[in-house]
Amino acid sequence: MKKIGVLTSGGDAPGMNAAVRAVVRAGLDQGAEVYAIFDGYRGMVEADGRIQKMTWQDVGGILQQGGTIIGTARCHQFRERDGRLIAARRLLEQGIDSLVIIGGDGSLTGAHILHQEWPELVAELVASGRITPEQAAGREELTIVGLVGSIDNDMWGTDISIGADTALHRITDAVDDIASTAASHQRAFVVEVMGRNCGYLALMSAIAAGADWVLIPESPPDL
Repeated sequence: MKKIGVLTSGGDAPGMNAAVRAVVRAGLDQGAEVYAIFDGYRGMVEADGRIQKMTWQDVGGILQQGGTIIGTARCHQFRERDGRLIAARRLLEQGIDSLVIIGGDGSLTGAHILHQEWPELVAELVASGRITPEQAAGREELTIVGLVGSIDNDMWGTDISIGADTALHRITDAVDDIASTAASHQRAFVVEVMGRNCGYLALMSAIAAGADWVLIPESPPDL
């Protein structure tokens, strides 16, 4: 039976709970066992009961909730190979052969590195006796699916990332609220939005709100 692990990593984004719910219920519907890895990559490295089998009911009533019910955290250990070696052992001990990772560019970069190193990590764990050959049998490859959960919408290959649409609506709501004040006082307002090195939120909210100027990282002003 296929065993799927799902985790959320990095900063939370609106819609992460909906994504977790979809992964769990779709997996169960296909006859797989689905495990939630709590607190992101830290849950893989530190374990301590953070890898838990999920049921259909476990993800009921979470669509409207913010944040992520399975937690998220930064994990400095996972950035080092020794940390990823521990994570690989935890997954093999649980029999997990597939991962669904919901996060931004940093989280998915970590997933890519884990996927590349996986065969070497498994071989090292077997050679050192930390897992048995039986635990490693048939798990020489790790299937990883990345779902982009980031309000920045800065990931190539996806039309819109999980959370970006909600963030855009929040920005336009805020601009609508201050527009009347700006008009009353005959003043210009500068609104700074998130997005880091991607100007999607700034550009789209400027269009939606009818802004006079927009400054985006892709086309910086000539000062």
